[in-house]
Amino acid sequence: MALPAEGLGPGAPEQTRGTFLEVLLVFGRLGLTSFGGPVAHLGYFREEFVHRRRWLDEASYAELVALCQFLPGPASSQVGMALGIQRAGLPGALAAWLGFTLPSAALLVLFALGVRAAGDLDSAGWLHGLKLVAVAVVAQAVLGMARSLTPDRPRALLALGAAAVTLLAPWALTPVLLMGAAGLIGWRFLNRGAAREETPPQTAWPLALSRRVGAACLGLFGALLLGLPLLREVVGGPVLGLVDSFYRAGALVFGGGHVVLPLLEAEVVPPGWVTPDAFLAGYGAAQAVPGPLFTFSAYLGAVANVGLSPLVAAGLALGAIFLPAFLLVTGALPFWGRWRTRPGAQAALQGVNAAVVGLLLAALYTPVFTAAVRSPLDFAVVLVAFAALEHGRMPPWLVVGLGALVGWML
Repeated sequence: MALPAEGLGPGAPEQTRGTFLEVLLVFGRLGLTSFGGPVAHLGYFREEFVHRRRWLDEASYAELVALCQFLPGPASSQVGMALGIQRAGLPGALAAWLGFTLPSAALLVLFALGVRAAGDLDSAGWLHGLKLVAVAVVAQAVLGMARSLTPDRPRALLALGAAAVTLLAPWALTPVLLMGAAGLIGWRFLNRGAAREETPPQTAWPLALSRRVGAACLGLFGALLLGLPLLREVVGGPVLGLVDSFYRAGALVFGGGHVVLPLLEAEVVPPGWVTPDAFLAGYGAAQAVPGPLFTFSAYLGAVANVGLSPLVAAGLALGAIFLPAFLLVTGALPFWGRWRTRPGAQAALQGVNAAVVGLLLAALYTPVFTAAVRSPLDFAVVLVAFAALEHGRMPPWLVVGLGALVGWML
């Protein structure tokens, strides 16, 4: 049954109510084939849903992308959830997440089981190769984000300051405090510049979500963010510990993708859940699979020494890190049209994004560079891998495979 595309303008595609299974199958195919990171994922989504299937028009898709860039969490997965809501309501969001996420999560869990079976990883040459490729991948991410998020001197200085603070105060709460401070700095000092930017046009799309549902989701997001650490302290146990750590990582990371690296490393390595070698091995392997990089959480849960079954721990970690994304995108959609036109909100986001670049720059140094590069030969391999990614335009999965092979040979 066709529904009117209210607010989409003349020539917009008809909006047909879809089903859970339809959304699951479409996103399942994308989850098996979408290599290249979040920017590439957004391109795949645009081709599939705007041009091929005509679920929505170009302006509505751009609006969804703008919203998900504004929110913390994995932007491409959140766009997928929003597209699922647009097609089949809240069950559609679940279907989109399952289809897009489970293929890469399953591959990384299988890799994690292999890592657990391998035992001592210190002398594994293939692992060292993966760690070297991880340096190149993060360096490319830092460079690309710096180009788009720190194009002027104030934001570049803000990013460098955030990197310095992160290196000098490597505490679990440092990223959270930095992003809050950067938002205030952006709101105060970048506000005038943001106000001069062209205000995006209002674009409506048919979503069956009320403001009451949105407010409930935002309230639950905040309650879990504040309540899980308290429950962890009072009740304890591996389940609450795992859920709390991964929920906070998913709730507090702006920029998605590689930016989650320092937050996850701070949660799982210092307590002894995951060794530094196993952490970087999984991060390198995550570059070789399709789908969202946040599925790295499934690998970490499967290798974590928390006294749970690897499959149970992987499921808890995966669900916990994506739950904030679901609550935020569902909560924000009914209110987004009003929020996004305010210059103060745009300016605060500029400051937060600059701090994100700084956080990732600090992570590039430690733990990524310091744990992997031990000799001039190692650094040469990193440079070659970076050149292959940045200038040779080689796909990350191929560079990862070649890096593991070179590490094994050397």
